[in-house]
Amino acid sequence: MEILLIGAAACCTALILSAWLMTFARWFPIDGIDGKFLIDYKTMIRAHVDYALMALFNLAFYAVGTRIELPAFACWCVAIGGFANPTIFTIAAFDPDFWNKTKWRVFSATSFVLTTIGFMTISWVLVKHFIAN
Repeated sequence: MEILLIGAAACCTALILSAWLMTFARWFPIDGIDGKFLIDYKTMIRAHVDYALMALFNLAFYAVGTRIELPAFACWCVAIGGFANPTIFTIAAFDPDFWNKTKWRVFSATSFVLTTIGFMTISWVLVKHFIAN
């Protein structure tokens, strides 16, 4: 279950790094970075928000796991998928042709499947716990 803390720390780190990148891209435009390196600012904002949400989910599930036993596999899926999902937006912010490349479609699909398995398994455990109590 501690993997959720590592997932949260990874998402918080990416959250801060993306904030600094966006700040420098807007306030201190550097030739070759803004507009050429960071292509899609709005998509980077999506990644930034998603990193924050996923960090919070990791921390919330960890907190729940102190009272209810959560399957380790589901925790790993949430931690890995929770970091990979916003990373999709991060990569897309730098690559204008991102959505047309097969390798990124496979990465996206794998990330979504992992995240879905983790979230749904933990949700199922919570529902079972509610019904039992």
